[in-house]
Amino acid sequence: MQQHAKHSSSPLLTLPGAVPAEGADDGVAAHYGELFREQRALADGTGFVDLSHRGVVTVSGDDRLSWLHLLLTQHVSELPTGQATEALVLTANGHIEHALYLVDDGETVWAHVEPGTQEALIAYLESMKFFYRVEVADRTAEFAVVNLPAGSIATVPDGAAVRETAYGRDVFLPREDLESFAAGNGPAIGILAHEALRVEAHRPRLGFETDHRTIPHELGWIGTAVHLQKGCYRGQETVARVHNLGKPPRRLVFLHLDGSEVHLPGHGTEIRLAADGPEGRKVGVVTTSARHHELGPIALAVIKRNVATDADLLAGTTAAAQETVVEP
Repeated sequence: MQQHAKHSSSPLLTLPGAVPAEGADDGVAAHYGELFREQRALADGTGFVDLSHRGVVTVSGDDRLSWLHLLLTQHVSELPTGQATEALVLTANGHIEHALYLVDDGETVWAHVEPGTQEALIAYLESMKFFYRVEVADRTAEFAVVNLPAGSIATVPDGAAVRETAYGRDVFLPREDLESFAAGNGPAIGILAHEALRVEAHRPRLGFETDHRTIPHELGWIGTAVHLQKGCYRGQETVARVHNLGKPPRRLVFLHLDGSEVHLPGHGTEIRLAADGPEGRKVGVVTTSARHHELGPIALAVIKRNVATDADLLAGTTAAAQETVVEP
């Protein structure tokens, strides 16, 4: 699991029913007492999700887009003002190191990143500044991210940077405005509901679907976070080689889990072929599991590419049927 530094807890944990999240999402609410009602609200376009534990990084200066273009997997040199995108930072071997969810407001690039990863990201960016006219800043202490679901009619405060995507709007709010925003745009919805809809949408998350050797092709990040028509970033040779000549060793799948089990198989639970039984050879791991208000227990998993797409699986001892996310 991704390393995460201890950060201050959200003031919204004082709201009625708030149950704190654990692990990477420590610092915000897992839920506010009614998980499925919260999921339905999100799916209906109401309420908001407190993502104030996520890191916030800004890049300003005249060269910000052309400079980031050299460092990120995404084509951002001509990124239109207000257009949301996502991008990765790779190692020299093409393994995923950082995931950035960004937007340019015309003067500044705003990005949110996994909790506790902003310091390492900023250290890398600072090391690559050279003679470019850019300023990199950690704004996590000043700004909180909230997510408004797709279809939300909530009003975004004037002047706030906003990333608008098919999944909703990420708003960068001054931290001191978080409680007043919550009061006017409730209900507050916990991270578990947000995660369940992420799993349903097959969207990977750094530190959950990734490990130290994950390459973008394995998770379906080619196209959404990796632009294949650009060169000149670290790890690009691996991306091009796998795309043109090979197949990644693993692939992301979506799992429907046996609903009669009381416990969800957690992150890292080993996956085997059902035909081989619980003593069989490991073919993958569960990366994120969730209880969905319509689909029941579901999960994302990363499995060996050569596992048949119609093979029945076992996640620990839980029966699992797979849906293809990344083609083998």
